[in-house]
Amino acid sequence: MKRNFIKQGMAIVLAGILTLGLVACNSSSSVSETKPTSEPADSTQQPTSELTLNPDEPAWKLDTSPVDLTWFVGANWYAHTWGESLTSKYVTEKTGVNIKLEVPSGEANEHITLMMTSGELPDLISMGSWETAVKKLWEGDHVYALNELAEKYDPYFFKVAGDGTLKWYRQENGNTYGVPNDSYSPNLMHETGMTAANQTFLVRKDLYEDMGKPDLSTPEGFLGALQLLKDKYSEYKGQPISPFFAQGNVPYGMTEYLHNLLAVPYEKDGKVYDRFTDPDYITWLKTFRTAYERGLINVDFLVDSDSQVEEKTNNARYFMQIREWTGMTAVNPLLAASGNPDSYYIAVDGPQNSKGDSAKLFPGNMDGWMVTMISKSTKNPERAMRFLTYLASEEGQRDLFLGKEGETWDMVDGKPQLNAEMIKLSETDIEKMEKEYGIMDTYWMMRNPVIINQWRPEKAPVIKQMEEFSNLQADIDSGLYKGLDPLGDSEVAVAWSRISQNWEEVMPELITAKDEATFDKIFESFLDRRENYGFDKVMEYRQTELDVRKAKMAE
Repeated sequence: MKRNFIKQGMAIVLAGILTLGLVACNSSSSVSETKPTSEPADSTQQPTSELTLNPDEPAWKLDTSPVDLTWFVGANWYAHTWGESLTSKYVTEKTGVNIKLEVPSGEANEHITLMMTSGELPDLISMGSWETAVKKLWEGDHVYALNELAEKYDPYFFKVAGDGTLKWYRQENGNTYGVPNDSYSPNLMHETGMTAANQTFLVRKDLYEDMGKPDLSTPEGFLGALQLLKDKYSEYKGQPISPFFAQGNVPYGMTEYLHNLLAVPYEKDGKVYDRFTDPDYITWLKTFRTAYERGLINVDFLVDSDSQVEEKTNNARYFMQIREWTGMTAVNPLLAASGNPDSYYIAVDGPQNSKGDSAKLFPGNMDGWMVTMISKSTKNPERAMRFLTYLASEEGQRDLFLGKEGETWDMVDGKPQLNAEMIKLSETDIEKMEKEYGIMDTYWMMRNPVIINQWRPEKAPVIKQMEEFSNLQADIDSGLYKGLDPLGDSEVAVAWSRISQNWEEVMPELITAKDEATFDKIFESFLDRRENYGFDKVMEYRQTELDVRKAKMAE
């Protein structure tokens, strides 16, 4: 969408609202309460007097001497480095900040929890907004309150931090400890049409069309298509076709994601709804059980490693996928340019509820994707805060997304625009574009879509089809329900953790159950255990959290 979403007047208004919200929050506190809970460690650089700080100017320009910062990115699949790409070199040369990126070898939660125990944390930390470690970092006093660091080192932060996302993340003590990326407000989505929805039901175009575009929205049609696949299309290029894939396995693809495809409500009559026991959801789980019993699917979608999934995806060996379309942006153009140009994936209507309602796909939300924090282990809180402010600003967003003017982008009719070479690379070789140039979504940890989407080139048709289909089925207002589950070490959080872990174990048993009676017995046993673990407390927590969120949205 080619529209300038950032207008100077709007930016000033939003900044004023954000600043007033933070001031109002702190004004009722005593003088002692407005100070950081612990003083920032001494910077290796000579601190600049607060009297020289201008809230209308970015403070990073006051000190561009070399400094090293470590940045933990809580995604074990993130493979990018800093210092080799054109963009990272440019940002370091400009700001003086050199980044050492760190990623976990396994689960991000486990990795950062060990770091908390040792007391040695990276300078910057980006974690999924849903991760239990985020609350632990906040409640355990491991990270700074960003509003306090900003007041001390860079008040310009309040101008660029986003349209209310700091208020959204403000805790009961009045402090905000993390700034999200990819954060969308419902008002913004309604205004711009950008929903950030990325959930889709995908099929391989050539197989789907050769089958006569079967109806996959009903259990009967779904099973019929799988039977036809087994009878006529069981192999591709000498390799077996995998009939089905669900992203994120049990906890995501086969649970929350499938709920959304079936338009299972989050609440009824103002009360949080138990989506697990929804009749339509149970019907579809039984459909998968039937498919397994008939030999139409196997359990590879529950057990395949990331490398196996990547290999099958790159070679078009899946037929149907419950998968985010954003994960196909690199693959689809390559498949469309291959010897079989119709082997790429398209979005279609997948499983639907018994009423035939369209999917209600998860949109963007105020929580965003990941939240970035500054740890109290840093020796350079001043530079870390100023670098974070730079990255959140339109200038920093432009530098990270577009790269260096004259090399990767040019000003065209008063607007920044990627040059033709970069646009072509984004369509044909994203890996090379990210490794050599580091532009667009290479360094997404502080990505603000409200700013950068105005600079995105027009998407290739094989990508645009998936995005538009997802946007049409996005349930814009459902972002309110993101992250209602309890996190941390509280009794209710432990209860939910036990329930979730047990569900991951139970799902494969349900799908491989020998008959429907066995399925029912397994499911009822799960519900009993769930109650014993404390599911009633989980539902109470969700209801309280939902009521709080509704109140925040009404402010």
